[in-house]
Amino acid sequence: MTKGYWVSVYPANSAPERLTAYDKLAGPAVQAGGGRVLSLLPSRGGRVVAYEAGITQRVVLIEFDSFEKAVAAYESEAYQKALAAFPDGVERDFRIIEGID
Repeated sequence: MTKGYWVSVYPANSAPERLTAYDKLAGPAVQAGGGRVLSLLPSRGGRVVAYEAGITQRVVLIEFDSFEKAVAAYESEAYQKALAAFPDGVERDFRIIEGID
C-alpha cells in the first residue's frame, strides 16, 4: 500500500498568528487520522531554500499510511471543524498526493 501525503504551501500569509485557532484544531485532527507531520517550515525553526518559482513561506508536509487515510482525514468531521477556523486572508495551496511505493 502506498503512503499518502498532505502538501501545503502558503503563498500569502500576512498574519501568521491568525492561524492559531486553525492549528489548535488541525493538529489533533491530523493525529486522529493517523497523520505524522514531517515538515512545518519555517515556523518550527527548520530551514528552507526556495528555487525557481518557490517561496519561503510556511510549508507543511504530513504523511499517512495510505492515500485513502489521507483523504479520509481531510474529510473527517474533526478536520472540517479546523477548516471552518481557517482565517480569511491566508492563501494556501493544498494537495493530497499518493506516494510512489
